[in-house]
Amino acid sequence: MLTALFCIGAVLLDRWQGEPRRWHPLAGFGWLAQRLEAFGYGPPESGANSRRARGIVAVLLLLAPFTLLAWILSAIPLLGLAVALGSLYLAIGARSLAEHAEAVAAALQVGDLPLARERVGLIVSRDTADLDEERISRATVESVLENGCDAIFGALFWFALAWTPGVVLYRLANTLDAMWGYRTPRYRDFGWAAARLDDVLNWLPARLTALSYVLVGTRPTLAWRCWRDQAPMWKSPNAGPVMAAGAGALGLALGGPARYRGEWQQRPALGEGLAPRTEDIGRAVALVRRALWLWLGVILLGGLALA
Repeated sequence: MLTALFCIGAVLLDRWQGEPRRWHPLAGFGWLAQRLEAFGYGPPESGANSRRARGIVAVLLLLAPFTLLAWILSAIPLLGLAVALGSLYLAIGARSLAEHAEAVAAALQVGDLPLARERVGLIVSRDTADLDEERISRATVESVLENGCDAIFGALFWFALAWTPGVVLYRLANTLDAMWGYRTPRYRDFGWAAARLDDVLNWLPARLTALSYVLVGTRPTLAWRCWRDQAPMWKSPNAGPVMAAGAGALGLALGGPARYRGEWQQRPALGEGLAPRTEDIGRAVALVRRALWLWLGVILLGGLALA
C-alpha cells in the first residue's frame, strides 16, 4: 500500500512541479557519463571486442555505485522514505513530456514551422531541418508514445517491483541508452551493453504500456492487431509494441522513412488510418495520460488487495 501511495504522490508531485529546472540529478549523471566515455572509450585503433568490453565496464562503473547507494539509503528509517519518493519523482517525466509535445503543437498552430522544427528537435533524434507539418506531427506523436514507456511507465513498474534501487537502476540505464545506445560507428560496440541492458529492463514495461494503450484507446481492436502484426517488424524489440499499439489506438499511420544524421532509414509502417496532423499531438498526450491513470488505479487496487 505504501508503494501505491508513493506512486500516486510522485505523479502528483511531477504534475505540480514538473522536472527541476536546475540541478537535475540526471543532468549531473549525464555529465559524469560523458567524462567516463572520454576517459574509457579507448584509442581509435581499438577492435570491436575491446570497445565492447570497455562499454561493459563503463556501464558497471556508472550504475553499480548509485544502485548500491539507493539500496543503502532505502534501508534507513524516514530518510529511506524521502529518498524513495524523491527518486521516483525525479524518474518520472509525464509533465515534461506533455509540455514538450504541446510546445510543438503550439508552434504548428500559428504556422511557425522553423520554431516547430526547433522544438521537435528537442525530443527526437532524427533530422528536423526540412520537416513539414505532417512529418513534425508524426515525429512528435511517435516520441510521445515511445517516451510514455521510457519516462513514465517503466519507472512506475520498477519502483513497484524493486522500490528505490529498482527505479534508480532503470532510470540511469535508460539515460545511458539515450546517450550510447545508437548503431553508429562510434557507439555500435561501446554502447552495446547500455542498449542491451535497457532492452532487458524495458521488455515487460513496454508490453504493459502497449496493453495500456490498447485498453484506453478509442480503437482497441485495431490497436491489438497493429501490435500483433506490425511490432515484430520494428527494429527495437520494445519500441515496436509500444508505438504500434499506440498508433492503432489513435487510428493513425505512423512509421515510414525518416532521416537520421543525414541518412534515410526505411522504417516499417505502424498503425492504420490518416497521417498525423497538429491536433493528433494532443490526442497522443491524452492517450498517455489516460494510460497513466489506468496504471495508478491498478497499482492502488493491488496495494489495497495486498494490505
